[in-house]
Amino acid sequence: MAPSILLSGFADEAANDKTLDQQFSAFAALGMRYFSIRFVDAGHGIKNVMALDAAELETVKQKIDEYGLSVSSLGSPLGKVKLLDVDDGTTTPYSPFDQYISADVPRACELTNELGAKLIRGFSFYHPRGSNIEDHFSQAVDQIGKIVDVCDSHGLTYGLEVEANLVGQTGDYLARINEQVNHDAMLLIFDGGNLVTMGLSTEEVYQQYLAMKPGLGWIHIKDFANPNPGTRVEHVDEEALKHFVPADIGHSGHEKIFEDLVSFLPELETRMKKRGAPGVFLDLEPHVKGGGQFGGFSGPDGFGVALRGLCRVLDKTGIDYQLRGFEDVRADRGF
Repeated sequence: MAPSILLSGFADEAANDKTLDQQFSAFAALGMRYFSIRFVDAGHGIKNVMALDAAELETVKQKIDEYGLSVSSLGSPLGKVKLLDVDDGTTTPYSPFDQYISADVPRACELTNELGAKLIRGFSFYHPRGSNIEDHFSQAVDQIGKIVDVCDSHGLTYGLEVEANLVGQTGDYLARINEQVNHDAMLLIFDGGNLVTMGLSTEEVYQQYLAMKPGLGWIHIKDFANPNPGTRVEHVDEEALKHFVPADIGHSGHEKIFEDLVSFLPELETRMKKRGAPGVFLDLEPHVKGGGQFGGFSGPDGFGVALRGLCRVLDKTGIDYQLRGFEDVRADRGF
């Protein structure tokens, strides 16, 4: 049998207005079974999932059941704040860590369990712009370790996504964080598109994937067509990024990465199932109509294009996946 993955995606990217019906209708029509939850309008305006009240959360759960979906991960913004309360010319927020660890992190865990998921997407904190990462590395590791402890106490896993401008902005840095935190409840999230935005070449992206493999958990799928190949970007203006593309036409080299993933999937699947996940997720976050620091947009049409692009690469590399079929639709109506 061919190795198999589970398709998921950030459902808010597929909806023009972030309403649950738009998000879930698009995903159901595309044949998706899983989604990551981030921004939603559950009847009282668009909110990050962390800000939902009890009534809104119940609405979300009812709609999930209605559309036959399951939550793969909580797309939280945890760790996407400054390490230090300093003015570094950015608009990134700062939150005192004592408050963060006692309120925000437990809230994310409670929501994840309430929604029936096992995974929380998070980040590795912003060091002051222009400063040396090494000067702030120990603080980031300490704070991440404390977040992981809270997640583990709730039976959950914290996934650190590789992304520009953060302490964990490359696979090499994330590998070091993983080694120092040294906890089964923390895994790493690879995202090739995020690496290309920093000017990494296709081969450099592949090397960062290899660096992350010992701690890898799941993969975010987006790609980027670098308009200035070979030019390293020290600080990425995330609000200005316009060149995100599907996984089969960008500079991340997903085909080569998936060719390696074929033989690695059995080990990775065992790793994920030990943490209570149903398997290995490839989580679409395409941004094909634009991306930003705290989210992106693809629209229902763009998300469909991105999904088909991913499926083409999976088909070419011999990795199996499932979309809803006729039998699933019939079973949903009791036929």
